[in-house]
Amino acid sequence: MRALAHRNFQIYFAGQAVSTLGKWVQQVALSWLTYHLTGSAVLLGTITFLTLVPQLLIGPLAGAWTDRHDKRRLLIIVQTILALQSLVLAILAYGLWMNGLTLALMALLLGVLNAVETPLRQALIGSFVPDPADLPNALVLNAMLINAARFVGPPLAGALIAFAGEAGCFLLTALAFLCLLIGLMKVRTTPSPRASGSTGEVFREGLRYLWRTLEVRRLMVSVVIINLLASCYTALLPILAKSVYEGDARTLGWLWGAAGAGAFLATIVLAVSGSASRLQHFILAGAALCAMGLFGLSMPAHVLLALLCLAMLGFGITISNVSSNMQLQSGAPGALRGRVVAFYIALRFGFEAIGGLFAGVIAAQLGAPLTLGIAGGLLLVIVVVREISNRYEVSPRR
Repeated sequence: MRALAHRNFQIYFAGQAVSTLGKWVQQVALSWLTYHLTGSAVLLGTITFLTLVPQLLIGPLAGAWTDRHDKRRLLIIVQTILALQSLVLAILAYGLWMNGLTLALMALLLGVLNAVETPLRQALIGSFVPDPADLPNALVLNAMLINAARFVGPPLAGALIAFAGEAGCFLLTALAFLCLLIGLMKVRTTPSPRASGSTGEVFREGLRYLWRTLEVRRLMVSVVIINLLASCYTALLPILAKSVYEGDARTLGWLWGAAGAGAFLATIVLAVSGSASRLQHFILAGAALCAMGLFGLSMPAHVLLALLCLAMLGFGITISNVSSNMQLQSGAPGALRGRVVAFYIALRFGFEAIGGLFAGVIAAQLGAPLTLGIAGGLLLVIVVVREISNRYEVSPRR
């Protein structure tokens, strides 16, 4: 908890707590509204794709661009637009003016805003903790905050949908974004060093660093695999809740919340025992746990078993992703950190978008359970191959 000794991080942490809770409420409400209005697995996958794919397409360029500007001021502007976007969603939902096209356009706008906001916010964390030794702790606490919101936000969204409808969820999210906006206005930091040169030059400099650093390349491949195959479950949760387990929005909230509980537990494990020497082991163990969770979801039984499998998935994805992020940020030069974070986030959310789109298309033909089973099988094969490869590398050569 060393990072919380810094005043600026305390202010950020409080505002981010409320803002992240609102984000999860909005995500659940948007996915439920999509499936409730259309009943389309393909559209569910498309909405997930549009929400996340901008991270892959423009996220790295956004990271290069933000490294040349005042990150705090940019984040204030983006956070304001996010609040307005959620307010527009609330008005459209309340007026019953939503359809498939409107949902897709609003999802795409949200994705573009998040592609700029997420690397900005992540790169700013270092400026909130002046002591570089406290940065890993700050990153773990930030991840813990996000995953605590994953645990609390979806059940809250399910209850809110039943009580006030999707419009109430979107309005709450707009108010939540204002909390982080107020916090950002209160913090006082020394502007971080800005990269020199054009955005294209800055982008290419970051790309060269990623390509020429072997350990960074390996970490990025791990991020791609875990989010392409394991995170695809998120696009199919409304189908599991409504069609497989014959539930409602509250069922969806509990399914999301179970994954959030597992993710929150993973951040506690990292905070307690996430030493640098263990992080690589956590990445592979998390992938194996994800494969088990996907297999469990592919064999629908009681909803309680689904909750357990989703907790395993949440734990595995989070411990793998956060371990990769900790290693990447701790090893990156300060002037390159914004770009490294942007590339990480681009791959993390971009390949979740691709996985969600594929999962939606395949589920429309084969059903959600079988789709999840296929993803689990592919992930298990990769885990076994990686483990054999790692053992070969460390074994003494004869």
